[in-house]
Amino acid sequence: MTGRRRQRLVGRVLGAAGLTAAVGAIVLLGTGYTTATVAGDSMNPTYPQGDRVFFERIEAGEVERGDVVLHRAEDRSGIRLLLRRVIGMGGDHVRQGPGGPVTVNGVPLTEPYVKDGDPSGVPVAYDVVVPEGMLFLLGDHRANSLDSRFSLDEQSGGVAATAVEARALENRTGLLLLVLTALCGLLGTVGGLAIEIASRAARRESPYLHPPAPTGPGR
Repeated sequence: MTGRRRQRLVGRVLGAAGLTAAVGAIVLLGTGYTTATVAGDSMNPTYPQGDRVFFERIEAGEVERGDVVLHRAEDRSGIRLLLRRVIGMGGDHVRQGPGGPVTVNGVPLTEPYVKDGDPSGVPVAYDVVVPEGMLFLLGDHRANSLDSRFSLDEQSGGVAATAVEARALENRTGLLLLVLTALCGLLGTVGGLAIEIASRAARRESPYLHPPAPTGPGR
């Protein structure tokens, strides 16, 4: 294999590998992640109004206590997306008295994320067992959050786990790796194309492709 052919092969392999990596990463970014801007004050101070939040899309079975989730909610104006924290899951006993801590299965929660250190916010007492397949959700700004405390007559305030669209990203390492993979893939694609173009240009300019006209008596 000549050096020029080897160069073309390297360019084609590099370009194909780069394109595959870039397309794969972009597809995963589009289907596995999303972003949203916080529209209200219910998750302040963790996610203040106007904050841009990155989310990973998850299934109902992947939700865990403590997750901040984006979920569908329906009201008179239609379906909208709300940002709330998962406090209890199916089968959990969630309880709180005015001014006291939230307890889950009898254990008081430590909630450093609540606004002004107030886990209650409003004088609403509740004592519920979360139905299976449901989630008990609260905002971090307990004094200004319309959440499970105010729909206790409907499935003990629970929101269906299947209504969860995505979970707020606390660790963005995976997201950054995908972005870097996409960028490196695009660079590889461009580099492979450049090598291919350079090889073709060198081939056209090669003197062996245009031998000189014969001279002498036999001309």
